[in-house]
Amino acid sequence: MIKEILHETSERMKKTIESLEMDLMSIRTGRATPALVDRLSVDYYGVATPLIQVAAISVPEAQSIVIRPYSPSDLAAIEKAIAHSDLGLTPNNDGKQIRLNIPALTEERRRDLSKQVSRRAEEARVAVRNIRRDAINDLRSFEKESMISEDELHSGQEQVQGQTDDFIKQVDTISKDKEAEIMTL
Repeated sequence: MIKEILHETSERMKKTIESLEMDLMSIRTGRATPALVDRLSVDYYGVATPLIQVAAISVPEAQSIVIRPYSPSDLAAIEKAIAHSDLGLTPNNDGKQIRLNIPALTEERRRDLSKQVSRRAEEARVAVRNIRRDAINDLRSFEKESMISEDELHSGQEQVQGQTDDFIKQVDTISKDKEAEIMTL
């Protein structure tokens, strides 16, 4: 029973780490990458659709992204989605594709992006701690129902705390790496 809770806790924490990594991929670092625009939502016939489902995204050069819609009629909707996003990029439309030029980041913009990374890392830490709280509450309820002993409860709590510490370290490592990448000229 304790093993099931530990396994479920570990899986949920892994998903939190994966979510953080996906989130941080969308933060601009001065280099072009398709991940910057992958999760951008486009109004596709009235339905919010991820850009990756309506267009091909490529990176022909280190400082530019090219977006080729599968249907030429979607060009305006994609351009509008990019313009209204928080990317801070101006789309260049040539009638067949959209080109995004990635300018070098200013020191101020690097600091802002670094703060965003810190904020998202803190959100991930909170999520991991909430998962820990849920697991410990489950263990306590099992102990109240006499499904596990008090010693098993304490052992389970220590194991959950150990998992939590490991995942918090992963969050810290991921955020430090991303901040270093952003601050590198």
